[in-house]
Amino acid sequence: MDITMLKKKFINRYGQSKEESGIYFAPGRVNLIGEHTDYNGGYVFPCAINFGTYLAIRKNNDNLVRMASMNFDYTAAVTPEEIQQKHEGQWVNYPLGVLNEFRKLGIAITGMDMLFYGNVPNGAGLSSSASIEIATALAINELYYAELDGIALAQLGQRAENLFVGVNCGIMDQFASAMGKKDSALFLDCNTLEYKIVPLNLNGYKLLITNTNKRRGLADSKYNERRSECEQAVEYIRKVKDIKLLGEITESEFYLIEKHIPDENVKKRARHVVTEIKRTVDAVEALNAGDLEKFGALMNGSHDSLRDDYEVTGPELDTLVEEARKVLGVIGSRMTGAGFGGCTVSLVDEKQVNTVIQKVGKNYTIRTGLKADFYVAGIGDGAKLIERF
Repeated sequence: MDITMLKKKFINRYGQSKEESGIYFAPGRVNLIGEHTDYNGGYVFPCAINFGTYLAIRKNNDNLVRMASMNFDYTAAVTPEEIQQKHEGQWVNYPLGVLNEFRKLGIAITGMDMLFYGNVPNGAGLSSSASIEIATALAINELYYAELDGIALAQLGQRAENLFVGVNCGIMDQFASAMGKKDSALFLDCNTLEYKIVPLNLNGYKLLITNTNKRRGLADSKYNERRSECEQAVEYIRKVKDIKLLGEITESEFYLIEKHIPDENVKKRARHVVTEIKRTVDAVEALNAGDLEKFGALMNGSHDSLRDDYEVTGPELDTLVEEARKVLGVIGSRMTGAGFGGCTVSLVDEKQVNTVIQKVGKNYTIRTGLKADFYVAGIGDGAKLIERF
């Protein structure tokens, strides 16, 4: 991102001011393994990527919170008292939800000028929404001296999405955006928020993100339905074992008590969650041991479970994965994110990256009529202040 251009656009829109301005950045994320486990109290293994949301911001004396984006035409100008009012279906609900959470904490929000720019592909499943929330949260935290740490900011962003936007997401996306570390992934227990920073020693392999370019609207998808099915599974299991979340039972325990789940679909959803948590633990152990072949095999197992048991993939994601696995040098490929479109992530021999892009891109278009986009993922730090001006 050209920071000079963002500053110029900001001043052109809002004018010069004696108030100090700042530019903040919060990254999107790619989850390497551990999908749909976060809201079930399980483990996830995401990393922050070098795409994200930039926010230029300063206070004003007009008693208006003005929001604009270089990505969308829709703008908003609301008084601090109007922050809690939703703008149906609009991107401004993400920062508004964050501001509303700060108000609940007793922070007296005043007038501000805000200009956003994101280079995370919207609807790609790389968490553009969380990056907007965390960029806003970090800026407000500093502007109003709220003194929240990174984990608290992640929790605040999650509450904004749950309560204001209306998507019952887990903590993973916001946590990775706030807490990511360069060239590392986060092994996060979503129940306790205990985490470890794990160096990504890929030894000649690259993470290749492939966008289906099938837009998925998370709030309108079956995401909330899947969460509800997991809650149903917990209710069935509680008749024989006292648990609150699926993440509290092991894989071996699940196979002993799955007969108590009479609904076959609910049983499949629970089976994915429990086995995915085990795969995530095993994958981190494999990475720490330098066993990339096993890590890749676990990625493959993750996708197959998301396809067959959780049923959140769809033909576009499945086609990308199938085509990637055919190419020499790809040792693992899976969907990443909520599903229903979005992206895959593949572990690819760095000498074969261009071949993979060429072959997978060609065959994907032949089979779906869509054009895929490819990104070699750079693994960066979490949210930060870029500069003041």
